[in-house]
Amino acid sequence: MRVTSSRILKYILLSYLGATVVLPILVLFSQIRCKNVADVFTSYQFWPMLRNSLVTTLLATVISVALAFFLAYFILRTRVRYKSIWMTLFTVPMLIPSISHGMGLVLLLGENGILTNLLSLKLELYGYLGITLGSVLYSFPVAFLMFYDSLYYEDYTVYESAEVLGISKVRMFGVITLPSMKRTVISAVLAVFTMVFTDYGVPLMTGGTAMTLPVYMYREVIGMMNFSNGAVVGVVLLAPAIVAFLVDLKKSGNGASSSTVTKRYYVKENRRRDKIAYAVLSLALLMLCLPILAFVCLSFVKQYPIDLSFSLGTLRKLISSGIGMYFVNSVAIALLTALFGTAFSYYAAYSTARGGKRISNRVLHFISMLPLAIPGVVLGLSFVMSFHAMPFYGTLGILAIVNIVHFFSSPYLMAYNSLTKFNPNLEDVAGSLGIGRLRMLVSVYLPSTVSTVVEMYSYFFVNAMITISAVSFLVNFRTMPLSLLIPQLESQSFIEGTALVSLLILLVNLALKAIAFFVKRRLHFAERAAVSGNGSKTP
Repeated sequence: MRVTSSRILKYILLSYLGATVVLPILVLFSQIRCKNVADVFTSYQFWPMLRNSLVTTLLATVISVALAFFLAYFILRTRVRYKSIWMTLFTVPMLIPSISHGMGLVLLLGENGILTNLLSLKLELYGYLGITLGSVLYSFPVAFLMFYDSLYYEDYTVYESAEVLGISKVRMFGVITLPSMKRTVISAVLAVFTMVFTDYGVPLMTGGTAMTLPVYMYREVIGMMNFSNGAVVGVVLLAPAIVAFLVDLKKSGNGASSSTVTKRYYVKENRRRDKIAYAVLSLALLMLCLPILAFVCLSFVKQYPIDLSFSLGTLRKLISSGIGMYFVNSVAIALLTALFGTAFSYYAAYSTARGGKRISNRVLHFISMLPLAIPGVVLGLSFVMSFHAMPFYGTLGILAIVNIVHFFSSPYLMAYNSLTKFNPNLEDVAGSLGIGRLRMLVSVYLPSTVSTVVEMYSYFFVNAMITISAVSFLVNFRTMPLSLLIPQLESQSFIEGTALVSLLILLVNLALKAIAFFVKRRLHFAERAAVSGNGSKTP
């Protein structure tokens, strides 16, 4: 059998993913000893920490998923204007690290918080309340996007039939909308539960004495260099993520057939309903974005809470302390992650979506999906154990590699879903004409899916800028990114500095999102112009 260049590239990619996804997890498991398991499980801290993690995760998951569903429903099932703008604003919290959400709550509702002093509030923020609220802020946008997409493409013909039969709106919601959202609800619950259960940023800032497992793992590894106990906790954190991954995999394998949407949902005019929708959306947006508004305010005050006069002293202090190096590190890591991550995930998707049902393609597809089941803190610890003796350890390169692995699955699925929509006979036609697979990739598939590539690049870049989990175990002074500067400044009680760093990360990500938006818009107009031009030449 002739080995083509495309097949060689596929095997190289398969080997790379095996070395960076499968191998580190196997090394993590190999480091666990019975003594370490006994030490962790018999510790007086373990079961209270597990309880804290489960209770706050369940609370945050229920609130986040319910809030996401109803806000997406309010946008798409009413006649509020500028739906795309509302959708974009509700996803802004995705553009800052989870630890920034926790810090924002402290700024607003802590003992000396802005709202605490302004409204004379007495809230016990530190503990379950703070962890739950911060986790909702952090995880809500992910569930919101899932529901928004599902509701946007829901078929209206079913509702038209129900109206003809005289079925009320309330009953339609119960017998049509909710059942049609069942798969999306399951996906959202699994995604949010995994995100919250494995996050240590929010609990680190707002947990107080209610320590969670990720915080314990972080302190064991970073503070005490106890890698064995950290590995045991890592496996515990890995368990629910694997269960969620298997459930989602089984769910996607059943009932995969889909009907063609023939008509988008039509919303009838109802001014009273729309006024309520505007009020609910505005209130929810204000509550979700209050931590970000706190960053803006406190980034330019002299000294919080003593002197709130405008000052650029925080910016000057950070510049003199070398924030430029951290900024360059973050941007460099994000650029490397986005460039190589997009290339690798797109080619993996091309190989699996357009390469037939070979065993190697199925293995590649499974490994490409596997990062969904690996929490960032677990992945980071497994990289420490696997690559600590390698020449690239302690460089920006290993931070880019771990980020590529951490965020690989979602961009892979974006490309996979786009590429499977092409005619399945294209490769046979190209082969009969003597056109190679790589030429098909460059000349046909890439030009047709440029918008997807832009979205993949944006996803890798933004997540590499905000992540604190996978990279936290691998950084040193020279390679530290901006996101990890936040807990360091917070431990020094430099609250204005943490606010400014969070704001800087947000501005960089907003700039990238704006560039991606205008690039996609230009591509859209160019495509429409090309279609119109071809149509005008048709006799």
